[in-house]
Amino acid sequence: MTIRIGVHANNPSLLLLSHLDHLLAGIEVHRYTDGTTTGRLLADGVFDVGGTGSTPPLAAQAAGLPIVYAAASAPRPGHGALLVAKDGPVTGVADLAGRPVAFGVGSWQTHFLAKLLAVAGLSYRDIEPRRATSDSGPDLLTGVVAGWVAQGAELVEAERSGRYTRLAVTGEVITDRSVYFTSRYVAEERPEVVATVVKALREADRWAVEHPREAAEITAAALGGTAGSWETALKRLPWALEPVTPEFLAEQQEGADILAAAGYLPGPIDVRAAVVPALNTAVASVLAEAAAR
Repeated sequence: MTIRIGVHANNPSLLLLSHLDHLLAGIEVHRYTDGTTTGRLLADGVFDVGGTGSTPPLAAQAAGLPIVYAAASAPRPGHGALLVAKDGPVTGVADLAGRPVAFGVGSWQTHFLAKLLAVAGLSYRDIEPRRATSDSGPDLLTGVVAGWVAQGAELVEAERSGRYTRLAVTGEVITDRSVYFTSRYVAEERPEVVATVVKALREADRWAVEHPREAAEITAAALGGTAGSWETALKRLPWALEPVTPEFLAEQQEGADILAAAGYLPGPIDVRAAVVPALNTAVASVLAEAAAR
């Protein structure tokens, strides 16, 4: 039975899977550009399984969309960082109050920044969100923005330039997992088929570890940057998948509570409502089989 996966360039495992024909038996690929729309596209039946960072599924659930968690990557502690200009006016998180910060609004970076601000006694409402662009790095150096959340090849290249300072690294604030989810209808009616997608993602991750240069070239072609920088960035990722666990749900609940308190979400949610036990069982089984090989 065919299942459709949604692929946008910012999810590395789905992106690579979509280029590995030998792993796509029974899987159709739907490409789109904005990961923050994943929940709506799942609810509308455009595709059956998607993947993002931590924030989009929380926003989808808060909007009343029937999403269900399927799996998550292992934590990605070196995936991203909040950068400020070296020798610039910002030396601590408190200095960001009232200033513009460039980041992926609606992506995992929103969760990361909201928690970082909360720990510092501030709120997401205390900064001026600016959507990150290819100019965010130069804008930080010229003072157009006070901070920039960078990831991937951009983070690698910014670090190599020596012109920026890390104010916070992802792993110091949140686990920053890739999160894979589906619609409730698919989770309840076709759990075994969703599990086959998770199995294919696990094999794509294995391929990425064994073929780092090819993985970097695919990613650079999709997102820009050099293959060399992407090879460094991709080697920072864990390339491991896990079933939905109580620990993962606790992480998501913390994120939901922080984002609701900050006004990013319209109200509180219970992330446990986005769980289907039969799907968890099917996914845990295929991942255990993969680990045993």
